Amino acid sequence: MSLLDEEGNQDESLESKTLSAEDQVKDHSTGTRVVAGQIFLESGKSDSQSENEESFHSQEEEKENSLEELNSLEISNLLNKDLEEAEIQSPVLTAIGGTADGEPCHFPFLFMEKEYAECTADGREDGRLWCATTYDYKKDQKWGFCESEEQSNKRRQMQEAEDVYQIGMKILNESSKKAQKKVAYQYLLKAADMNHTKAMEKVSYALLFGDYLKQNIQASKELFEKLTEEGSPKGQMALGFLYASGLGVNSSQAKALVYYTFGALGGNLIAHMILGYRYWAGIGVLQSCESALTHYRLVANHVASDISLTGGTVVQRIRLADEVENPGMASGMLEEDLIQYYQFLAEKGDVQAQVGLGQLHLHGGRGVEQNHQRAFEYFNQAANAGNSHAMAFLGKMYSEGSDVVPQSNETALQYFKKAADMGNPVGQSGLGMAYLYGRGVPVNYELALKYFQKAAEQGWVDGQLQLGSMYYNGIGVKKDYKQALKYFNLASQGGHILAFYNLAQMHATGTGVMRSCHTAVELFKNVCERGRWSERLMTAYNSYKDGDSNSAVVQYLLLAEQGYEVAQSNAAFILDQKEASIVGENETYPRALLHWNRAASQGYTVARIKLGDYHFYGFGTDVDYETAFIHYRLASEQQHSAQAMFNLGYMHEKGLGIKQDIHLAKRFYDMAAEASPDAQVPVFLALCKLGVIYSLQYIREINIREVFSHIDMDQLLGPEWDLYLMTIIALLLGTIIAYRQRQHQAIPRAAGLRPAVPQQEPPPEHQPPQ
Repeated sequence: MSLLDEEGNQDESLESKTLSAEDQVKDHSTGTRVVAGQIFLESGKSDSQSENEESFHSQEEEKENSLEELNSLEISNLLNKDLEEAEIQSPVLTAIGGTADGEPCHFPFLFMEKEYAECTADGREDGRLWCATTYDYKKDQKWGFCESEEQSNKRRQMQEAEDVYQIGMKILNESSKKAQKKVAYQYLLKAADMNHTKAMEKVSYALLFGDYLKQNIQASKELFEKLTEEGSPKGQMALGFLYASGLGVNSSQAKALVYYTFGALGGNLIAHMILGYRYWAGIGVLQSCESALTHYRLVANHVASDISLTGGTVVQRIRLADEVENPGMASGMLEEDLIQYYQFLAEKGDVQAQVGLGQLHLHGGRGVEQNHQRAFEYFNQAANAGNSHAMAFLGKMYSEGSDVVPQSNETALQYFKKAADMGNPVGQSGLGMAYLYGRGVPVNYELALKYFQKAAEQGWVDGQLQLGSMYYNGIGVKKDYKQALKYFNLASQGGHILAFYNLAQMHATGTGVMRSCHTAVELFKNVCERGRWSERLMTAYNSYKDGDSNSAVVQYLLLAEQGYEVAQSNAAFILDQKEASIVGENETYPRALLHWNRAASQGYTVARIKLGDYHFYGFGTDVDYETAFIHYRLASEQQHSAQAMFNLGYMHEKGLGIKQDIHLAKRFYDMAAEASPDAQVPVFLALCKLGVIYSLQYIREINIREVFSHIDMDQLLGPEWDLYLMTIIALLLGTIIAYRQRQHQAIPRAAGLRPAVPQQEPPPEHQPPQ
């Protein structure tokens, strides 16, 4: 079940599900199994371990057989004894008021010719629960209330709140219009005022982000505090976020860590993810790769289990800095006109446009909302025209099933076969899945392997992933971890989430590779960042595009806490531009500096250069040329940034943070010009300036009079050097005079060849009056 579906609301994607203690235990279970290409394991097992397990299982079977040998009488006696103990331990309800005050309720009791095994409100207009203290109420008329009047009022109020909450959720789930969603949140707001926990969670997040309700950080904080007192993991996580970011409260990383920890203990996945990032980066805690691995693996297990054959939605990572400089170019978003053009082509029967639009609507992204109905229609049109790709995707949709397309292994198999016969890798992979899991056909590992190999040879990621899983688990082939690693790496290059997940598991346990906690954490982090909460990246971008920078920055700040580098840089960008009014002016640059630092630690070049700029100019910190120089040098050496090289050249030229060295300055300027064509013009100007400065410095260092006084012209050019000089000057003057005369003679001829330009009379309205 996805995080969105759990609450039944597609819009509140940041609300994560809460894991029960049993679910958390399951995440750490031993053993290996494959589910839709996923490997779940805790440690690699040797052959001796598997033998020990077999002997253990045989011992367990013997115990089970011995239990079966117990005669039925002994078992029934044991059961009866257990039931008697359960009855003794179960609480006894005592009647309150009525005709039998203080007497125990009798269950079942007979009322209006119907037996009741629990308290009922039947027969009462006020809805208050009651019970009989003897079996036959009609005969004995002995009864009493099961609850006090205060308890009754509270129960009825909670029931009313639940009814209002369900109405709100129904409107929210069934409508895509913003106006209707606002109406839904009014119902949720009413339920929240009646202390309905789930409604309070919905409303508090809506107030925090400004989703369909006016943004109000203070009101959301009060709700989060109330939820935290009730033990809500979502409330605890959100309160931790407020303390971490200093929104509505004084920033306190210690309190943030406490609330995040309680939220994680309650099973909140986002809290686990935040703690994973904090332990990985050493933010507010001692850096610990193993602790980060524990948190990230738990979240990754749930993200991986939510991945379907269709692959889920596409995560859009748009950088605001790039978007401002080149609108639409960096984001990969499709313009509305372009989408309409493709739709026009598809309507005219263009098969490629139909397949492209089908895939866009199937996965969503690039400015197109996920819409299975539209995807199915486009694929159907292309499949009818004989397109194998469309057939294969129709097979995937039927295999997966949805509200639009009913699940049907038989129909999926037909489409997969048609596509596979035409050599389509998607169809071949789908057919391999059918034979691997026996969907519509008998299980046949040899055929599954054959079709996966064909798909993998054509570079299809699903084929590579499934082939890796078969080699890993030894299904249809001899177990081979090296081959599994090879195919998982190939699938990961195509961006398949499950490939990253499987590689992470292998590196975490040292299966087929040397164990590497660092590599495992990075891979698990990649998987976690593809969870449903990543949809908030697009929501934040849309808020920013609509001019709501306050809403955007809060959303980016929460995603930044989760470790999204693009969210860290975007939050820093909004703060850097001073577009968020909810952050005080004095706090803007220090907070931006913090997030530029976190983004730079994850390898973002622009963030590293920004750190240099902040220390160079003293934004959010003291002016520190040496630290600025270090950041520029890191950006230059690690990411080969032309901007960083140019800045290093300038600092060498001026002697800022480093000893002045014009030769090194020129070297860095030249390197910048080589690294980027865009840097050539500023480098040329800088070098011209450097040349002038170098010349002036050279002239300043020498004494010109002394130089000329030491020069003996007679010795250098001979005793008649003055005659030679006069001759040269005369020749130069003659040459200039002759050139000028020839130029004067050429002017009339050129003018004579030039066509006459007719004089145009001014228009009548502009002619002067007679």
